Amino acid sequence: MKKRLKNIYSEFDSIKAYSLDEGVALAISSATAKFDETIDIAVNVNVDPKKGEQNIRGKIQLPKSLGKIVKVCVFANADKQEEAKAAGADIIGGDELVEKVQAGFTDFDRCISTPDMMAKVGKLGQILGPRGLMPNPKLGTVTTNIKKAVEDAKAGELEYKSNGIVIHSGVGKSKFNKEELIANIKFFVDTISKDRPAGIKGDFIKAVSISPTMGPGIKLDLGSLNI
Repeated sequence: MKKRLKNIYSEFDSIKAYSLDEGVALAISSATAKFDETIDIAVNVNVDPKKGEQNIRGKIQLPKSLGKIVKVCVFANADKQEEAKAAGADIIGGDELVEKVQAGFTDFDRCISTPDMMAKVGKLGQILGPRGLMPNPKLGTVTTNIKKAVEDAKAGELEYKSNGIVIHSGVGKSKFNKEELIANIKFFVDTISKDRPAGIKGDFIKAVSISPTMGPGIKLDLGSLNI
């Protein structure tokens, strides 16, 4: 184990459930890589992933943003491409962009499409789906209001969904101060709590942990999150 990681783990208790304040402070101090590490959150939820109605998916605008530049891709015909460009989209195209993605291009963070392009974009499901990039009308990423969708994505709006019994997402950067990360974490967990599917018995959120990109998973005390 590298010296950097040895130093981190020497001050870390893998069994302890840290208060939110303690856990965030530890996540920041553990982010000692040479780049600005993302602070990730993993929320373990009480759902049956085999039941479609218990799959959780939504979008959220964190109060302190994500602290990163979001590269937005828009599939649109010519009449909407200028709107996408004016709104700040990074990658814009129609049929030729569909072909480019089919060939393996996925250098973007969010993907938006106009409804009239979805017959073609839908064929990209095997490429975009596993990366969580497939446009979805329920999430506002299949829309005629390209301007709003691009601006929301650029402002740091993120999509989240349950992968089995875990919902995973970034909630900020290690350069954030403690109060900014705490605000984002509380808001994220509160949003997930409100997404509780009908029919769930017992506690819905079972565990929450956070971690910097190159650091340890830090268990949080649910009481400190007001769960």
